[in-house]
Amino acid sequence: MENAKLTLYQLFVLILLFETGSSIVITLGIDANQDAWMTILLGLALGLILFLVYYQLSSYYPNKILTQYTKNIAGPFLGSIIGYLYVIYFMYLAARVLRDFGELLLTFAYSETPLIIINAIMVLTIVYGVSKGIEVMARTGELFFIFLYLLAIVGFFLILFAGLIDINNLKPMFANGIEPIIKVTLKQTMYVPFGEVIVFSMILPYLNHFKKGRKIGLYAISLSGINLALTTVINVAVLGVDVNKRSPFPLLSTIQLIKVAEFLERLDVFFMLALIMGCFFKISIYFYASVVGISDLLKVKEHKKLAFPLGIILILVSMMIATSYPEHIKEGLNFVPLYLHLPMQVILPLFLLVVSFFRNRKKGTKADK
Repeated sequence: MENAKLTLYQLFVLILLFETGSSIVITLGIDANQDAWMTILLGLALGLILFLVYYQLSSYYPNKILTQYTKNIAGPFLGSIIGYLYVIYFMYLAARVLRDFGELLLTFAYSETPLIIINAIMVLTIVYGVSKGIEVMARTGELFFIFLYLLAIVGFFLILFAGLIDINNLKPMFANGIEPIIKVTLKQTMYVPFGEVIVFSMILPYLNHFKKGRKIGLYAISLSGINLALTTVINVAVLGVDVNKRSPFPLLSTIQLIKVAEFLERLDVFFMLALIMGCFFKISIYFYASVVGISDLLKVKEHKKLAFPLGIILILVSMMIATSYPEHIKEGLNFVPLYLHLPMQVILPLFLLVVSFFRNRKKGTKADK
């Protein structure tokens, strides 16, 4: 661990930027049609429970990151294997978000630019930020947070004033019952973005007031879930279900429709600025967790020495995970939730929590005696 301290507000900002980062780019829960927003709120409820699991694990080992306390829980050998699995997992998810970012820029503005060039420019910026440490990243997040929120509020009111919202697109509710909502939640929105907050198990030990971190984390996740649900409601109300399903970036399609007073239009450039910032922080946090994790496992004292070589690996992985964007999305919907998110976000943390609970209980019993 580096010698750093984060305030509660900085944790709040980082979680909010991370949760909304690339999640407003993709279509969340649209398989539930006009009830997609419900899957986000239900996923939020389950995500809050998962965060409590992650926080409780960290509270048993308040001065250790995830890759450190797995060795305390499962032993040096098995714990190290679990630690390496999480490092690979975080790196893979960073590559997925980087691919989302690159494909978005290709679609929007740089159709003739090779994807690897766009990804490499973003990674160079991220490597620089990560090498400076988590405190610098958090302060940068504080600077951009207010700007992004103001941009979101202005965008919301412009959509209202432009008369784009059609409430009929949100009807009928529960058209196919509650089963599709539960199914989509358990397959998608529970994991992305809410279960992804497990990455903060690599950051929580840096808090200057650890005990208050649980409340702040719950507030940040709740606010991000409400924001994402509201974004989905707007997308469906403006575009309809069919267009949402066909559009690779529905929020971009929504913003492009804004036209107020015959002169205020083409506001998608502001949307792109917000998305670039959001993706930057999401990739940075995943990448930081990977760098710090592998630094701990390999006993490298200065994590910044590993930032550049791992950055090269990140670029290559983002290019190799899929041959096209549709394949990338299909893999994210069909393969990743069941074979990666479920074991890494749910099964392993619950296993570690149960073992930690009984170990701490045994220690407490011995101390009483």
